[in-house]
Amino acid sequence: MTAPASRRDFLSLASAAFVGVGGATAMWPFIDQMNPHPGTSRVDQTVVDLAQIAPGQEITVRWNGQPVFIRHRTSDEIARTSSISIDQLRDPFARNAALPVSTLATDANRTAAQFPRWLVVVGLCTHLGCVLRSVSPAEGNDVIAWACPCHAARFDHLGRVRSGPARTNLPVPPHHFETPTRLRIG
Repeated sequence: MTAPASRRDFLSLASAAFVGVGGATAMWPFIDQMNPHPGTSRVDQTVVDLAQIAPGQEITVRWNGQPVFIRHRTSDEIARTSSISIDQLRDPFARNAALPVSTLATDANRTAAQFPRWLVVVGLCTHLGCVLRSVSPAEGNDVIAWACPCHAARFDHLGRVRSGPARTNLPVPPHHFETPTRLRIG
């Protein structure tokens, strides 16, 4: 014959349940903060209409929470970047998601073969991840296209590091041209 549950047993079970629920409630903010912020939600693909971008202009779009620069390069910009030898570069590798890691940072390896006038790069400094700003030719150097406002890293019109503390070129995200004026990133 079993003894009837005593008041003490009931209080022990109730307090254990109270502690369990209270502990879970107290832990919820810590667990919830590990979720991604809704403002930086992951977007696997971004489609961009290139028809309105004139030669020499660029736009910035968001892809996977990162700024991506899309630049319509001029013939002069292409000629200047093509004339720079790989030996003069701090980082000789293309950093193109579509190519092997050891591919050299030539013009053909950092742009799409059918559309060499279009450059697509992630616009974060490879030193500490600062958002880069565009540099106009009036600021003194016609080879530099982007600069880090915090640490003075400089990148050319192919997104290759030219000076400053950055050691690697801007990455080229996976992308393809659906039409000559429609680009899909991701």
